Amino acid sequence: MMTGALAMVKCLEKEGVRVAFGYPGAAICPFYDALIDSSIHHILVRTEQNAAHAASGYARISGIPGVCIATSGPGATNLLTGIASAYMDSIPMVVITGQVRSDLLGRDVFQEADITGAAEPFTKHSYLVKNASDIPRIFKEAFHIASTGRPGPVLIDVPIDMQKTSIPAFDYSTPVNIIGYKPRSQGHSLQIKKVIEALKESERPVLCAGGGVFSANALKELRVFVDRCGIPVICTMMGIGSLPTEHPLNMGMLGSHGCVPANKAIRDADLVILAGARVGDRAVASPGQVAERAVVIHIDIDPAEIGKNMPAHIPIVGDLRLVLSELAENCDWKAPQDWVQQVTNRKMRYAQVQVQPIKGFIEPKSFMRTLSERMQPNAIICADVGQNQIWSANNWIVRDGRFLTSGGMGTMGYSIPCAVGAKHASPSLQVCAVCGDGSFQMSMMELGTICQEKIGVKIVIMRNTCLGMVRELQDNHFGCRHSAICLDGSPDFVSIAKAYGIAARSISSNQEAESAIDEMLENDLPYLLVCNVSPDYPSR
Repeated sequence: MMTGALAMVKCLEKEGVRVAFGYPGAAICPFYDALIDSSIHHILVRTEQNAAHAASGYARISGIPGVCIATSGPGATNLLTGIASAYMDSIPMVVITGQVRSDLLGRDVFQEADITGAAEPFTKHSYLVKNASDIPRIFKEAFHIASTGRPGPVLIDVPIDMQKTSIPAFDYSTPVNIIGYKPRSQGHSLQIKKVIEALKESERPVLCAGGGVFSANALKELRVFVDRCGIPVICTMMGIGSLPTEHPLNMGMLGSHGCVPANKAIRDADLVILAGARVGDRAVASPGQVAERAVVIHIDIDPAEIGKNMPAHIPIVGDLRLVLSELAENCDWKAPQDWVQQVTNRKMRYAQVQVQPIKGFIEPKSFMRTLSERMQPNAIICADVGQNQIWSANNWIVRDGRFLTSGGMGTMGYSIPCAVGAKHASPSLQVCAVCGDGSFQMSMMELGTICQEKIGVKIVIMRNTCLGMVRELQDNHFGCRHSAICLDGSPDFVSIAKAYGIAARSISSNQEAESAIDEMLENDLPYLLVCNVSPDYPSR
């Protein structure tokens, strides 16, 4: 006999969970009591939303579902933004929430919230535990759903009485068998043959790599296919790092905030392979026009994504890793060399653009290149949202590391908790969060978590004393009429960091940057570096 709470902990242990991120409260206390005797390390975040973001960062680096926990009512609803962010970016996550007693549900008692209903648009699936004996089955199904097919968050809401109830037996050996949930993994062989035929007929092919490359763990297969066929590659923001930045066939990020070589490559292409890419509005403003002049091949594990934003002439539903592997094995085609030469020459021309120093301020583009060059080749960068995200996406040199950001939802305050999760997933790697002074103040309470856990993440704040991206939009589209973008009244970030016992420094020129970066990276302790940037400096 064991309680439902102990069964919950045992389920996590059976799934190999080593770290969980959360914030306790009354309705989840039985679970937290059972967690004390577990080998699972619990990270106490300072607000629940950041538990979800940290679990996201952990999942993206570890490759297994991240786990976050909160109590009922406001604890659960505070998770919603983090759940939605994970859903939009296809991050595997198991979310555990406490709930009021089963017999009180629907009576609006203290800290009751219908979290399964509220989170429905942002979860792959959700459970409300009504029988404590179902806990092993529910947890096993939740981890299976979160990590298979198109990954995503799964919510388990557990009333406090279910946590206290004893169950007669704990059996975690029954295989998962969910009626109606059978994700297709093998691509259709006839469709793959059509792709090979279309490639042989193309003159200007390009492959667009999206976040699905990482979700499918298809990095190796993508690179084998690209190198074997010599096809130029562009990427969405979520696909950054699928090829090293300086790979000769990597044309860079496409989209409204992307680079010219990538955007012109897809404009001129007569064949486009979408590999795990959603191609939303930030990536391709007029997807219908691309489909009119090019053959579009869309490979995705989720059939709902195929053709949603861009019409697909050859759809392939399947695991990207398996499909790319089969394509590489069976395709003896090489991309036309005149086309490859055309796009690579263009990339070289635009790479030679020089940036000018700005007196009294950091020039962010060259700073990001310097930072990436001085960090280890396998370092992880966690970019926030805003101008700092665009400077990072276009100028960070990915070698063997990872570029993490909130792509689909564009959630400010994501980078620091994401970095906390990423560092726990791979403690030996250098992890750096880059944020603006606006987004930093959405998550600066996590300095307490970093201090408490002695997490050696590095934080770079691009401080321009305003909401830079919003100001830029107001400059470009609203006649430079600025509304609600000034961040006057912000604290001294260096002093804030030092109050937590974290080393910190502020710099205002690129001449100071190299020594400041070296100081930041000289050990594996947390560090905060404030880079003063001109408020007039644009994102591109």
